Amino acid sequence: MKNAASSPLGGSILRRLVRVLLGLCLCISPFWALGQSAVPATEITQLRVERADDGIQLSALIRFDLAPVVQDALLKGIPLFFVVEADIYRERWYWTDQRVASSARTLRLAYQPLTRRWRVNIASGLITSSAGLRAALNQNYDTLDEALSTIQRVARWKIADTTDLDPGAVYTLDFNFRLDLSQLPRPFQIGMAGQREWSISARFNDRLRLETPAAALGEGAK
Repeated sequence: MKNAASSPLGGSILRRLVRVLLGLCLCISPFWALGQSAVPATEITQLRVERADDGIQLSALIRFDLAPVVQDALLKGIPLFFVVEADIYRERWYWTDQRVASSARTLRLAYQPLTRRWRVNIASGLITSSAGLRAALNQNYDTLDEALSTIQRVARWKIADTTDLDPGAVYTLDFNFRLDLSQLPRPFQIGMAGQREWSISARFNDRLRLETPAAALGEGAK
């Protein structure tokens, strides 16, 4: 007895099913790829550490885009808190590395509906609420792009005193930039795990290399 697949009718049906499945795959794959690339990864495009008169200074450029759902939250009055952290460790072959310096700052991005302007608050340390930003530096901008450029740029940030580093020792720099999701309202945090739209973070961990002072960040890229 011949099976269905070997019969002309069965073979025709099987070929049709294969064509349908292939067609579905071709239709779905572009949308899947589009969804995967809709939110580019956060990148530290430039990073420079130099020894200045008042201490060790760090400058960096971080590239990231805000997904439409994140921008919509901002327009609805939900502020975003970004955290920048820098730790310097002294390498020790006989024990775990010793942290010799640690610095942090918090940047709050918010939209003001009444004035239709954007505000960036920059405060030293880790701030757990808006109340801790009273003594922060406040800057207003007309567009979101202008406000984001301030958050994405770290310029001559003092992360350690010169006396903290021994010229003869080897050090490691751990630089971390992230969107602090714990600062979002509780309803936004529920079910947010695994959503790439809210994943904004980048990290640099490597040997500390002190460079000569530069006039401005980005001159070497010209």
